[in-house]
Amino acid sequence: MQNLKLSRRALLISSAALFMRPLRAQTFPSRPIRIIVGFGPGGTTDVIARSYGQLMSEQLNVSVIVDNKPGGNQINAIRTLLNSPPDGYTLYAATGSSLVQNPAIKKDLIYDPLKDFSYIGLAAKNPGVIFCNQKLPVNTLNDLVTYAAANPGQLNYASAGVGTSGHFAGEAFLHATGVKITHIPYKADAEVIREVMGGAIDMSIMTTLNTTQAIKSGKIKALAVCTASRLPYLPDVPTLRESGFNNLDVLDPYTFISLVGPAGISAATQNQLNAAMNKAATSVAFAAKIRDTLYTEPMRSSPASFREFTEKQISVWQKLAKSMTLPV
Repeated sequence: MQNLKLSRRALLISSAALFMRPLRAQTFPSRPIRIIVGFGPGGTTDVIARSYGQLMSEQLNVSVIVDNKPGGNQINAIRTLLNSPPDGYTLYAATGSSLVQNPAIKKDLIYDPLKDFSYIGLAAKNPGVIFCNQKLPVNTLNDLVTYAAANPGQLNYASAGVGTSGHFAGEAFLHATGVKITHIPYKADAEVIREVMGGAIDMSIMTTLNTTQAIKSGKIKALAVCTASRLPYLPDVPTLRESGFNNLDVLDPYTFISLVGPAGISAATQNQLNAAMNKAATSVAFAAKIRDTLYTEPMRSSPASFREFTEKQISVWQKLAKSMTLPV
């Protein structure tokens, strides 16, 4: 009888444990979430990821940590993501270049953005600006094109590296205008700005986050913004269309930042993370910070609409790639 009571008690304990186990597994999040960034600290992607991470931490009641893994044209970061379990605790701050442009143009990538990622949400749209150093004898985008045409191969432009948004934007500009300008790759946005201000680099195309203060202080000359309308913080800088360049709509958005995870994250976890992102984007204080200090437009999406947006962007760049040769 004693053994029978013990057996019944053991059976009850085992049954309770079986029922409790799924409930415990469904609790998300229960530990810190990591956002992998494929660039060093201080750049556009890093700043946006940290800003979102702070507010998402408040929404989810866990720490959200940014883990910088620069190098390899973001491949180091992507490889880390792909080797992570699809549990929602490891995310990647995907940019336009890693999610759209590289997959649309390069043939030897280690990933397929439409198969290897779980889509969480769009975070921000980064307007681009075409600018040059103060020594260059041009004041408008038309001036630049005319000057470059008269001096083929004599000018250079810089980006934060081969295969980055700045590189793709520069090559799209050259293709649309027909001018010959040499690409000089660097390792970070800050290096590019410094070299343009110093006069070693003639021009570049970068985000407003990286350029607005230098433009306002007169250290570089803004020639055009890559947006449909003028920007409130750069009201005197014309758009591409105002400058007569109607064939460069591919540069709007110049780039974007988003969050993805490894393929296989459950829909419930995707939606929970997406809700935290969208809640951050609707914060008045956060939106003001994004626009007024980061010169970036916050975005909202569902996981499904984010994936649809990505598919359309890849299609646009694939069509462009067929008509031009990119040295990537």
